[in-house]
Amino acid sequence: MSKIFRKSTPLIYLSPTILLLTILSLIPIVMVFIYSFMDNVVMNQNPKFVGMTNYVKIVTNSVFLQAFSNTMYFTVMSVVFHLILGLTFALLLNARALPPFLKAIFRTIYILPWVFTAAVIAILWRLMLNPNGVINYLLITFEIIERPVEWLSSRQLALHAVTFINIWAGYPFYMVSLLAGLQGISEELYEAGTIDGANQRQLFWYITLPQLKPIIISLAMLDFIWTMHQFTLIWMTTGGGPIRATEMLSTLTYKLAFSSYQFSHASATAFLILALSAFVAIFYVRQQKAADE
Repeated sequence: MSKIFRKSTPLIYLSPTILLLTILSLIPIVMVFIYSFMDNVVMNQNPKFVGMTNYVKIVTNSVFLQAFSNTMYFTVMSVVFHLILGLTFALLLNARALPPFLKAIFRTIYILPWVFTAAVIAILWRLMLNPNGVINYLLITFEIIERPVEWLSSRQLALHAVTFINIWAGYPFYMVSLLAGLQGISEELYEAGTIDGANQRQLFWYITLPQLKPIIISLAMLDFIWTMHQFTLIWMTTGGGPIRATEMLSTLTYKLAFSSYQFSHASATAFLILALSAFVAIFYVRQQKAADE
């Protein structure tokens, strides 16, 4: 009896967490999955099973395809430039040439975007990118442009503008993580490489990057999942407009559910997002297992 109790003790301690996860995550996911195979639930008192009809309608819908394309552009560009900026600033802050007080100042400046919430970031950039905002004022003052630009209201510029905002808001996460990774690389590796005649570029490619590879892969996969789900920033800057130019899968799902009341289509869209996230998460888990081994 005591042996059974000892084996079940971890489960007893974990049971509150498991219960909460079941109620808050597992049950809603199962419900959404069931709804995606029904005709319009909630609005229909007697919903019927329609199989894959909702999924077929969604994936053949031009609006969904545009939202998917926008989401992939927004996500991939954000991940790539998060990595480039984060690694650049991490290398700068790790450089021996900078005195400690300058490093402290730069760390404070570079980490600022991470301090703000998505809502605050959206409001700040809406004000700055306003036709009468500071961005247009500076560009006109330095004669880069002749007249104010509608950054968030132009079909040609809006997607690039919100992507830029997300890049600015997200690079500190990479910077902090990569800086920790850089400080964990043994100086003996660089000394050995220097003795063998390697220059700074070779030290970076053959020592720094390989040592940072596990961190970079983990950051990129997590960032891909988080960015693909981005809703607040898009909703509070453009709302998916103008004319769906910045429509994302997250905003499309929200509009299908709470503007068009097409809950079954919204459920199908949500589950497609979940499936795509799970696909990336599988690679993340495999990479973590490989790193542990």
